[in-house]
Amino acid sequence: MPTTIFPFLKFFKNMKFRIFTIAALAALTVMSITACNNDDDDDNTNPNEKGTLELEFDNVVGEDHANLILNGPEYTNAAGEKFTVTLLNYYISNIVLEKNDGTEYVVPQDSSYFLIKESDPSTRTIKLSNIPAGEYTHIHFMVGVDSLRNTMDISQRTGVLDPANNTGDNAMYWSWNSGYIFFKMEGLSPNAPADPNGEKKFRWHVGGFGGYSSKTINNIKEVEVHVHEGDEPAIVGEGKAPHAHIFVNILKAFEGEKTLKIADLPTIHFNPLSVDIANNYQHMFELDHIHQ
Repeated sequence: MPTTIFPFLKFFKNMKFRIFTIAALAALTVMSITACNNDDDDDNTNPNEKGTLELEFDNVVGEDHANLILNGPEYTNAAGEKFTVTLLNYYISNIVLEKNDGTEYVVPQDSSYFLIKESDPSTRTIKLSNIPAGEYTHIHFMVGVDSLRNTMDISQRTGVLDPANNTGDNAMYWSWNSGYIFFKMEGLSPNAPADPNGEKKFRWHVGGFGGYSSKTINNIKEVEVHVHEGDEPAIVGEGKAPHAHIFVNILKAFEGEKTLKIADLPTIHFNPLSVDIANNYQHMFELDHIHQ
């Protein structure tokens, strides 16, 4: 072969190598872009977006989750006692939302106090607004009112915390300086003693934030509820406003950690025995389902 051809062959081989190298780099670039796009597809939310999340507290009775009816049917507690419920109120406060990666969003405290009243359906659904977009798996909250808010100036206790509303069914504050009533359940039971009018009433009024200047009863309870179904979280974002339906099983107040009898505890106010009720009712809450 003429020697003049060798430089051409060398050039041709170099060109083939360069073309192969360029093609390989192009392929890697396409794969990288595709992978990034797939990662974006997996992230269903934009962290700059805001959305809403609704929490519905559905008061029920028993494992079959029968709807609680005030002044209605007779129920049976774990001790075998019959009773009816005439009133049920409780505070939900200090809400924290936890994402699937463990990060948390703390609902601004001034917007984080709610009084759930079985007698008023409008109070049983909480709407949380301006929630950062994300995939949320747990909600944390208190049953009760924290010690800081209990002791704040009256001007900073408004809305459902306003002691001026302390009348009738809204009476959720002990004016004799023991603070808010966190949980109030009243009813009738043949196991309760008769009052002067001959009615056999039981009254469970549970409060106590630990004391202002000295240590007292502390019945503030922190609760965690899963707000995901299987591996599906509650997705908050633009156009995505999940509604978490939470069952609140009142029978758990009688049997959560300790079986309690109305006969033994017909009237409870600021009483050390209220601790047993509080230890029980913290177990009343569980997720039923989520509407995405």
